[in-house]
Amino acid sequence: ANTIGSKCSDAETAHHVVELKACIERMREQVQNVE
Repeated sequence: ANTIGSKCSDAETAHHVVELKACIERMREQVQNVE
């Protein structure tokens, strides 16, 4: 996701990439809580 964010100059796309990263982080935390 980092390379996608770096290459795109479109602010809209960059914002979606950030949202996606945040979503992945939340999922990781939930998985850790389950274990």
